[in-house]
Amino acid sequence: MESKELKLKSEQLRLNLLKLINTGKTGHTGGDLSVLNVLTVLYNNVLNVDPKNPKMTDRDRFILSKGHCAEALYVVLCDKGFIDQSELDAYGTCGAHLGGHPDVTIPGVEINTGALGHGLAAGVGMALAAKMDKRNARAFVVMGDGEQAEGSIYEAAMAGNKYHLDNLVAILDRNGLQISGSTEDVMPLESVRERWTAFGWDVIEMNGDDIDDILKTFASIDYNCGKPHMIVSKTTKGKGVSFMENVAKWHHGVPTAEQYEQAVKEIEERINSLK
Repeated sequence: MESKELKLKSEQLRLNLLKLINTGKTGHTGGDLSVLNVLTVLYNNVLNVDPKNPKMTDRDRFILSKGHCAEALYVVLCDKGFIDQSELDAYGTCGAHLGGHPDVTIPGVEINTGALGHGLAAGVGMALAAKMDKRNARAFVVMGDGEQAEGSIYEAAMAGNKYHLDNLVAILDRNGLQISGSTEDVMPLESVRERWTAFGWDVIEMNGDDIDDILKTFASIDYNCGKPHMIVSKTTKGKGVSFMENVAKWHHGVPTAEQYEQAVKEIEERINSLK
């Protein structure tokens, strides 16, 4: 997809995401919105996956380590044809297939996630297995910045370096906020670049709010450099909804009827301008 198509797709998915959360009456809205642009580009321009054959051997593996942002993944998987719209429509109801965190019973989901700090280690294992089997498959792992306080991440970071996993791409959704406030107040992360460089990773910073920069960044990755890749994706929590942007309380939350109407209006205006 070209840049303009992706920008339109991202806004349409943003609208679908708000509808899902509004109907289901649950969701980690702020983080869903901050990571949505990256997921849009990954699934439409980067990942080698096939909804008609979700278990194909040489597929790329995607792990949403910040599994509480499942709603963003669900709307993307539905758009790609992995899951049916009827499953989105049932979200939040008793007995619904889609839960608050992704699980392996959902087509396109590689591993149950939501216990923070586990996704990168799983990605290391998947990337290493592909190397051992001499397959071209890659592993992509999206993590939250609040998640970086988990020690298991840094064990995985050392293993990624040791085994020269240049087929492993970690993406840090660096929106600066977690459930209890600013990441730098709760558990400071900076300098993220210096930290991951010291672990022996290829570190790239990008504007995760900008589709063009996301496209450029993924296109620049050297999968033969002998190092795993860390993309520090600088984003805005609540991106695309004015009253949610950079507001910690929207880590989790459902808009009121009036807020939902305002959010939809903002997104629809951008959709119309892109058409």
